[in-house]
Amino acid sequence: MNSPARLAATLVAGFLFALASPARAQIQVIIPWPAGGGTDIIGRLIQPVFAEELGAQLVIRNIGGATGTIGTAEVVRAKPDGTTLLLTSMAPVVIQPSFRANAPYAVEQLIPVCQVAEAPAVLMTPKTSGIRSIADIAARARSMPGQMPYASGGVGGLGHLAMTGLTRALGIEMNHVPFRGSGDSVLAMQQGTVALLTAEANLVQQYGLHAVAIFGERRLPEYPESPTLRELGYDLVYPLWTGLFAPAGSPDSAVQRIDEACARTLRTPAVVQGMTRAAHPIRYLGRAEFGAYVRAEAAKYAALITASGLRQVD
Repeated sequence: MNSPARLAATLVAGFLFALASPARAQIQVIIPWPAGGGTDIIGRLIQPVFAEELGAQLVIRNIGGATGTIGTAEVVRAKPDGTTLLLTSMAPVVIQPSFRANAPYAVEQLIPVCQVAEAPAVLMTPKTSGIRSIADIAARARSMPGQMPYASGGVGGLGHLAMTGLTRALGIEMNHVPFRGSGDSVLAMQQGTVALLTAEANLVQQYGLHAVAIFGERRLPEYPESPTLRELGYDLVYPLWTGLFAPAGSPDSAVQRIDEACARTLRTPAVVQGMTRAAHPIRYLGRAEFGAYVRAEAAKYAALITASGLRQVD
């Protein structure tokens, strides 16, 4: 075959191959928190395997701000075609719509696809604070009514709501100091600005803190001496969970396909090992069970917000 003929044959073959092997679809996953936080770590851990299971290019975008509502609102407004997803911890979905007076979306505008991880929130303090128990917290707060500061990762976030529940149960007043995520909160504790934070358990070991108590059903194996609030007589259970959502109206077939890929991803040994090392316990719930769980969580936090008068007024 002469060169022009060979070239023509090569071009035709390449064209036919391109038709048979179209470029991989692109799916963007919006994480409504800054890079480096707990949700972002989870997203980066699952990204390669999840992309492979979906047969798509997976692009992560961090759009932080306003306790996760800015990035979440962008997903709500996105075209519901299965190409835009939300990976988030629970606050933007089940707390903020009830907490904000003019919430930019409702929980019903998101389709729960799958739950990825869950762990109880932990109440922690610097080891130098002198605080070792809930009784210590109550005594110090009563000695300085309304002045003892505690940190949270944002107004209307889980840390804020959990501490609201605790202060109501103890009959004390404290000073809420919100920060932009748990990383900034820990830094403030290390600098002595605040004494308490309720957040993910892995921060305790990572930053050499003391776990005062667990907002969970049972004690954590890594902190066996730290009691649950329920053990102490306070029915305060606040899990920190992370899940995947799609805009309302997304095709059922696409949601089902993404859920199935999520399940396979979370069973992959590399993902299991990575999540374990990062202290983000995997807890998979499929779309039906996760949907029911999200609705129950939204109702629970709406009741707490109403009872405590936390709802923003403007």
